Amino acid sequence: MEVAEVQRRTLRLLFIAQVISGIGIAIGSSVGALLAGDIAGIGVSGLAISTNVVGAALFAVPATAIVHRYGRRLSLAAGYFTAAVGSILLVAAAVLNSIPLLFLGFFFFGGATAAGLQARYAAVDLAPAAIRGRHLSLVVWATTIGAIIGPSLAPVAGRTVGVYGVPMLAGPFVFSGMLLGLAALMLFGFLRPDPAVVAREQFGAAGNGAGTAQAGLRAALELVVSLPAARLGVSAMAVGHVVMVGVMTMTPVHIRGGGHGAEYTLRIVGLVLSFHIAGMFAFAPVVGWVTDRTGRRPVILAGIAILLTACAVAGTAGHDPVRLAGGLMLLGLGWSATMVAGSTLLSDAISGEMRASAQGLSDLMMGLAGASAGAVSGLIVNGWGYPTLTLLAGLATVPLILLASGFARRPSGDSRIVSSD
Repeated sequence: MEVAEVQRRTLRLLFIAQVISGIGIAIGSSVGALLAGDIAGIGVSGLAISTNVVGAALFAVPATAIVHRYGRRLSLAAGYFTAAVGSILLVAAAVLNSIPLLFLGFFFFGGATAAGLQARYAAVDLAPAAIRGRHLSLVVWATTIGAIIGPSLAPVAGRTVGVYGVPMLAGPFVFSGMLLGLAALMLFGFLRPDPAVVAREQFGAAGNGAGTAQAGLRAALELVVSLPAARLGVSAMAVGHVVMVGVMTMTPVHIRGGGHGAEYTLRIVGLVLSFHIAGMFAFAPVVGWVTDRTGRRPVILAGIAILLTACAVAGTAGHDPVRLAGGLMLLGLGWSATMVAGSTLLSDAISGEMRASAQGLSDLMMGLAGASAGAVSGLIVNGWGYPTLTLLAGLATVPLILLASGFARRPSGDSRIVSSD
């Protein structure tokens, strides 16, 4: 089978798997905080949810090892299978009212996020350098469908399994487990030929399986630090994630502080977060196209500008739902720009044998940065308020601005393709 045909087949399968897994993630995530609050109390619920973010970050390490040794097929399938197990543990936590199972379930559920992020890199293993941004963004965009459909299915799932004695809020995780398991089986059964294995044979774009994952990540860190384009790509993803997670996490808390009733608050939170999710994923194909046409660095700089605008709009919105929705939509769009352009730039910059390790490192750093931002954001809002949080989130982009400016002064810094296979 020709490389171009393998790439088309890979994109089709990844797109379908992203839709299915996206529904699975969204249907559970929509009630995750409520379930945690019921089992552990509101004070502990935020910590339980953050365990999911930490799990998504840490699963990047074994995922990278599997890619090096076996390819994308087993790595992606393992991530979704792990999340399916996490769903079962969360149902068990609800039935048994067990806090340890709750934390363990959310940690394992993070495997789905790790696999979903890794899928964007699987989309560019065999992609021509000139259209990597478009192929990567197509897989990112597929998540939009699941994010829209998933939450609306949560009440149906709760009622369906409730007749079997499963608590209402745990019902969606039964469906999550089935859908994530289906995604794992699809990828395991049909992602053949494996794009990473084909890339290894054709271009040397994967490792030979030698060494441990830890050694691979250490070597990847040294390489990323030594390459300006790779540094910029990883930094763009990490900083974009810090700003997005920090502000997004506390926006529902800020809305609740408006003093309205629970029904109105939930309706506004749902509206604002819907606009936010649309900003994150719906425009990804456009972002990918612009990334390929104008270059990676200009889109990263545009993403920074959009993130700063988002912080300004949201931070000065008070409790105006329209302005908050606009600010959160811009926040998602800025994240999309830094994510798509940063991921593409990293894939351009790292030569074949170390690419998978560098990609795993980027997801690890991005996830840990987002988890840290989410944890700190609550303290900031509690002590100084939501506007201060948005101000500090905006200031967090300063190092990225300086890095992007320094990158621009290099002779090859603004090239669309830093390196190719």
